[in-house]
Amino acid sequence: MSFRKTAPMKPSLAILAVLVIASASARAQVVPAVNGPKPLPISGTLKYDLRYSQTLQRYPGSGGTTQRSVVSGELTYSNSNAARPFSLTYSGGDMWNITGGSTGDGVFQHMAVSQGFVGRNWALNLGDDVSYLPQSPTSGFSGISGVGSLPTTPTQPTQPILTLNSRSVSNSFSSSFTHTINRAASLGISGNYGNLRFPNGDGLSMDQWQVGPEISWRLNALSSISAQYGYSRFSYPDYSFTMGTQSAQFGYQRTWSRRLKTNVSAGPEWIQGSHTLMIPSSTDLTVNANVLYEARSMSATLSYSQAATGGAGVTTDVGAHNRDIGLMLSRQFGRNLTANAYGSYMRTNGLQQNGVTNGKIGGAGATRQLGRFIIVFVNYTAIQQSSSAALPTNAISGLSQVVGFGIGYSPREMHFKK
Repeated sequence: MSFRKTAPMKPSLAILAVLVIASASARAQVVPAVNGPKPLPISGTLKYDLRYSQTLQRYPGSGGTTQRSVVSGELTYSNSNAARPFSLTYSGGDMWNITGGSTGDGVFQHMAVSQGFVGRNWALNLGDDVSYLPQSPTSGFSGISGVGSLPTTPTQPTQPILTLNSRSVSNSFSSSFTHTINRAASLGISGNYGNLRFPNGDGLSMDQWQVGPEISWRLNALSSISAQYGYSRFSYPDYSFTMGTQSAQFGYQRTWSRRLKTNVSAGPEWIQGSHTLMIPSSTDLTVNANVLYEARSMSATLSYSQAATGGAGVTTDVGAHNRDIGLMLSRQFGRNLTANAYGSYMRTNGLQQNGVTNGKIGGAGATRQLGRFIIVFVNYTAIQQSSSAALPTNAISGLSQVVGFGIGYSPREMHFKK
């Protein structure tokens, strides 16, 4: 492939140069403060990078090919306070087309914040996850294919039916409290409130809140069991009905070795709607399972989940059954080369039994550190979706492929001490 020189390239390179110079200046000011006689009033680990990339995306059918420029940045920070643990992860940037259509252009942002409070026999954790995206999230923490982004473990997607050019804003606030009764038993309760909005009116806006008490027993040093009740309520700003689910899950957690851990929970789920024609009552099975493998230079996560949700992000599916499988692999080669691969399968069918949508996402990428501050990266993503349901015109239908490569400024992680 070849990228022709066009006017948009010049401002993108200028923006990148300004960001790199500003970051280098900031680093030059921060490092002496950490090592000097007056330490910073914070402690922890900071890692960030700034990137410029170009992507080539082939859309299915008559969608054609689009080339884009992307300027993006990523940051992770976590403190070293065991009693007040805090973490922040951010990825965001701007992308614009060089050739082809402007589908999916614009700003993208994703940030997750977590604050913990740990006592002698209790722990409280508060978190918030917010994103602003020009299309359904597909890969990495940023959700944007091809830009090179922070790896993330597979999670249940907020929009399991994949669409293009559907800008969305989502926010989820979560809380959990755990009280340790004795060495073997603990009680906990978790809650979540979230909303999903589509500023252009081309998706299914939704509000939800969830609550779930849980009790767990430690059987021995390597295994434990748990029981949890969950209640969820979904409402729709554009409609006058609601949906509710109740579930009872029983779980088993096992540490097989220092490297291998498993966690599985399952139980019945009851679905009811205030309008039976829109959301018929039904009973299903809810499942959450994952396998985690961590070695010195390699990690792998395999996850599976199935449950009913208030929707899939499109107005044709108000209430849906989701079944999702996700796999994430990461391998470190020496100090300077990291490779990763990921894949997911999403099966979504509406509660009205109006068709089934199958989505598949797979990809791989590699990042190489050049010297102390410069990185180069390349990645590939394939997205395929098929459906027997009547989906909106902006839903992906067929195979879409994305190739991305770029260069960035990425200093090694910094450690702060009080």
